[in-house]
Amino acid sequence: MLKIAVLVSGGGTNLQAVIDAISKGEIKGEIVKVISSKAGVYALERAERAGIATEVINTKSGKTLLQSVRESGAELVVLGGFLKVLEPEFVRAYINRIINVHPALIPAFCGKGFYGLKVHEEVIKAGVRVTGATVHFVDEGCDTGPIIAQKAVKVEQDDTPESLQKRVMEEAEWVLLAKVIKLIAEGLVKVDGSKVIVGDDL
Repeated sequence: MLKIAVLVSGGGTNLQAVIDAISKGEIKGEIVKVISSKAGVYALERAERAGIATEVINTKSGKTLLQSVRESGAELVVLGGFLKVLEPEFVRAYINRIINVHPALIPAFCGKGFYGLKVHEEVIKAGVRVTGATVHFVDEGCDTGPIIAQKAVKVEQDDTPESLQKRVMEEAEWVLLAKVIKLIAEGLVKVDGSKVIVGDDL
């Protein structure tokens, strides 16, 4: 059973998607710890309600993120709306074992500053017809790690950044994140250089 640590900074909707998929038996795994960069966020409440251990790691905690994750025994680290840049030491310690979900089709609308509503504002401003979500491994760059899976979402003519954000989350982010964790838990994901081999192609 795959041991998972989820890193959060806010409401925890992606965390909830993983909790739900595990409770339904879709993922052969267990969330061993939810770690937040901020105290008092709703994601911590979601975790506590599900009986999952939580911890806040910030400048006041006196502990590093790497220490916290190591203590948890996690084999996979999931960034679920985590708004802090990971230290290179942390990334190197968990190379190809950290995944992130980004609310656009990388390499478009990604990189420094592209998070939250900003992504969807820029998508609408650019006039593209299709956006979506990407789950990728995390490297030392910003949204530059190997892509595992992507799912497209149509941009409607009357979309606002808020309506598009909601649809991308519901139709792509939550579905894709749970699917990728399931594949990793079943040993069906392999990294080959900058490419990821998934499922039947292994």
